[in-house]
Amino acid sequence: MAASTAAGELGLSITGLGVQYPPYSLGPDAIDILSKRYHPESPAMKKVLAINRYTGIDHRSSIGNPDHPLVNKANPPTVNELHEVFMSDGVPLAVEASRKAMAEARVVPAQITHMVSTTCTDSANPGYDHFVAKELGLSDRLEKVLLHGIGCSGGLAALRTAASLCLGHTARGKPARILVLALEVSTTMVRSELESINALQETRIGIALFSDCASAVILSNGIGEAPGKPAIYDLLGWENRVIPDSEHDLGFDVDPMGWKVVLSPRVPVLAKASLQPTYADLLSSLKDQLPSSYQKPADFDWAMHPGGATILSGAESAMGLTPEHMRASYDRYINHGNSSSATIFSVLNRLREKDMDALAPGGKVKEYVVGCAFGPGINVEMCMLKRRMNAPARTTTGLDTPPETDDSEGPGPGSSAGSDDGESIEGGEKEEKFISEALDNVELD
Repeated sequence: MAASTAAGELGLSITGLGVQYPPYSLGPDAIDILSKRYHPESPAMKKVLAINRYTGIDHRSSIGNPDHPLVNKANPPTVNELHEVFMSDGVPLAVEASRKAMAEARVVPAQITHMVSTTCTDSANPGYDHFVAKELGLSDRLEKVLLHGIGCSGGLAALRTAASLCLGHTARGKPARILVLALEVSTTMVRSELESINALQETRIGIALFSDCASAVILSNGIGEAPGKPAIYDLLGWENRVIPDSEHDLGFDVDPMGWKVVLSPRVPVLAKASLQPTYADLLSSLKDQLPSSYQKPADFDWAMHPGGATILSGAESAMGLTPEHMRASYDRYINHGNSSSATIFSVLNRLREKDMDALAPGGKVKEYVVGCAFGPGINVEMCMLKRRMNAPARTTTGLDTPPETDDSEGPGPGSSAGSDDGESIEGGEKEEKFISEALDNVELD
């Protein structure tokens, strides 16, 4: 069946979505444990540890715990050591997330035409995508693209890149089934960040926010799809812009001991100010496709990348939203932390689950969803998705997080083994808690 050629319609759909979190769940005290083991008390360390207790994050997903050998050497791990763990522990997460997305999309490896991947926590060549493709058994004629240098905006940037590739195949009358993949392993850099806090007496809060995750979607141009084949979201359009003179406010600096998070106090303010103009441009490009009932920001559901509490609360005040509009973003932030580029697909996955539907503003699920993320530059990515309302609402299955591995080190202090994804929000009491804790008063700077 040919893709839609109606005016203004791209014919692009997300047909499969998969998320894989690692087996450990770090409480706020995990950082305290490592800080006390390796560094004396100091004003900067006390401030960072205090901020860590008030980020609004209950748990951060991680490939290990405070007793992991990598973070318990005399010195912080080197780039080479970080890469080895990224490959040994991260790549399997990416493979599993990809398999989930492919299974839901009902595509086999031979049908995947392209692969667009991103990460900011590794930089080897060939990239990690090569090894994921090899493990999945994808074709050696697969067209691959690996994006780097875009951090937390990487998931939506990869989706935007995949959309352009899809449209290129549509113009040629060829089917496109693109695996869009994001993988981040951030928690292994905790020792390096603690070292900088101690040596430079800087307030560095990245270690209190970032976590590990892999997520994937299958983007299809519809050509060759069987009639009636289900999809999750239709991709209607996107906008991208760079905030001038902000490259020193958000980023990841290269260091012999890994990468160091750059996160200035200006980020929430700059991000907040960029939302309205980007949204206006996006709506203008889609004016002939959206119903009259979808015009104001509050008319939509929002899949906002949870870069931090002030990013979410800033979006609320800038766009006239409530926590319910960004319920899936808050859920991922509170229960898993900020997994950089991999988080946005996890938010979209969570948004379609039944308990999220029950928390929709006014009890009404929105058909249209705005996706948004901010990355180094500062780069702003925003897209418009149409949720397939006839697609079955996903019930939490526990597949997002595997059981604890049989690691000989066992679950150390400050961590708990990752349970199934039902940990996210269970019972009315916690639902009300997560909605009421909009975190407006949390200041991370």
